[in-house]
Amino acid sequence: MNIMTDLLTVKKLNLNHELIIAYDGEVLERTPEAVVLEARFSHETMDLGYAVLEHHDRFVEHFFADRWYNIFEIHSVHDDHLKGWYCNIVKPAAFGAETIEQVDLALDVWINPDGSYHVLDCDEFEALEIDQTTRLRAQQAVGELIYLLYHRAAPFTSIDQPRALSTPS
Repeated sequence: MNIMTDLLTVKKLNLNHELIIAYDGEVLERTPEAVVLEARFSHETMDLGYAVLEHHDRFVEHFFADRWYNIFEIHSVHDDHLKGWYCNIVKPAAFGAETIEQVDLALDVWINPDGSYHVLDCDEFEALEIDQTTRLRAQQAVGELIYLLYHRAAPFTSIDQPRALSTPS
């Protein structure tokens, strides 16, 4: 029996649609509006200050064709415990037969397993040369993520009591 895995290449693009990074992930679920992938962190250890990402950490990645964010659920390579969720503010995903493409808008949200969170890269976001509609949609996306968090909606169902950790930077 020949079992094939369904792989997609994720392409993160800048505002000029130039490639920032590309990597492959295994499809766990796919609908016309959403794709869930599993991928492994391929970089060396990165201490972000609020989390440490390690080589081969497991990422369960949620991409949406109708939302201005994606959500990466990050699990430890050592024991698979949940490290947290990294949420990128992006233009809605473009799903192809073999690719997912998203334009990054610099703004990010980190959510800890206890529900505390940080809004990241506000200065980079403010410096982007984008139209007012795109700026408002990106800011609205941050609000949508916090709404999902506070209502413990998927994928944040394991959180007991969400709380803000810091103000936007």
